[in-house]
Amino acid sequence: MKKKIVGMMMILAMASLAAGCGNSKKTSSDKGGADNGKGKIYYLSFKPESDETWKKIATEYTKETGVEMKVVTAAEGTYEQTLKSEIAKTDAPTLFQINGPIGYKNWKDYCLDLKDTKLNSWLLNKDMAVTDGDGVYGIPYVEEGYGIIYNDAIMKKYFALPDKAVSINSTEEINNFATLKQVAEDMTAKKDKLGIDGVFASTSLLAGEDWRWQTHLANLPIYYEYKDKNVKDADTLDFKYADNYKNIFDLYLNNSCTDAKMLGGKSVNDSMAEFALGKAAMVQNGNWAWGQISQVQGNTVKEEDVHFLPIYTGVEGEENQGLCIGTENFFCINSKASEKDQKAAIDFVEWLFSSDYGKKAVTNDLGFIPPFNTFSDSEKPVDPLAKEVIKYMSDSSKKNVDWNFTSFPSQTFKDNFGASLLQYAQGQKKWEDVKNDMIKDWAAEKSVVAAN
Repeated sequence: MKKKIVGMMMILAMASLAAGCGNSKKTSSDKGGADNGKGKIYYLSFKPESDETWKKIATEYTKETGVEMKVVTAAEGTYEQTLKSEIAKTDAPTLFQINGPIGYKNWKDYCLDLKDTKLNSWLLNKDMAVTDGDGVYGIPYVEEGYGIIYNDAIMKKYFALPDKAVSINSTEEINNFATLKQVAEDMTAKKDKLGIDGVFASTSLLAGEDWRWQTHLANLPIYYEYKDKNVKDADTLDFKYADNYKNIFDLYLNNSCTDAKMLGGKSVNDSMAEFALGKAAMVQNGNWAWGQISQVQGNTVKEEDVHFLPIYTGVEGEENQGLCIGTENFFCINSKASEKDQKAAIDFVEWLFSSDYGKKAVTNDLGFIPPFNTFSDSEKPVDPLAKEVIKYMSDSSKKNVDWNFTSFPSQTFKDNFGASLLQYAQGQKKWEDVKNDMIKDWAAEKSVVAAN
């Protein structure tokens, strides 16, 4: 019996020694992961065009701090779906984003109160944050603007034509829809002289790639309707400015590089490549697009020729309209994550907007216009489209358009509207039906949000 006991004790001792040896080896998470007490970060991003930049930033942060950081980017138009899938996992995102108050309603159970963070104290405009009672649950991390981007080299070529059909002599003189339409249609008639395939790059209506129309362009009629009603949200919509939407949408379709019936196969990348290669003079997009334009192989557009024009739709008084400026980018920290992982995520975003490396990455690589007081004038963005947005923000004679699409009821609403727009472009749906379906979908999806 004694021999058996001694034998068992020796086996246990050897097992313990083996376990101790095993624990002396570093695991992958020890390289800055949760096991070293620093916590870890998992950031779920939503912009595919910025994926490599975010991963580069994450690598630098791990190098500087020893904190493990993973970046995953959802495919275009699938962020909500991807977040629902990822948040349910054991290794869930610690840092994610919402698009504003509507997004917060969907994710409030996962949003940590950030009111006591340095990031919140640095906000230039505290009203921009997503709040609930005393709490701050979403902090905006970028101001952005969008409009009609134009290549001034092509526009100058047009205005130099002796037989142009307009009396104005520069793009800067375009200040309403009627003038924009006259210029665009005359340019289409003279596209061979200008060496372009179309005035506007393709209206990308591929499913998941139609956000420029079902969200960004749709913001214009919603903005004006909200303005008339003096509200920031509404359970029902009249779509009062539907015909104004149709004005500009038709102009894009009828003066495009691509036949309208083929637009269901066009992506945003296709559209941006057409502009970058000089096949089109104009394209609707935001200041983030400069990175896409400049990186297209064979790009012919010079930095000094890239400018913005407001999106004119024929609304009365639009001569003083500016760009659409705002944000749908709000950082949130997962309230279900461990305290050390929460702290790791907060430390990262505060490093991003305060360290020398982080600030340079924000402005130069991501092209952000940061809404924080940690940036000096010399640290502001240098890319041409960001500078254009800052110019419009500083111009008191212009009334910039708020980003009211953060109040849109759901992704389902947006997807349905995008599908209707494609059917309209292909001649399979009447505009009146597009309008009526949008009104019905808005009310139906708002009621779902209210029920939740």
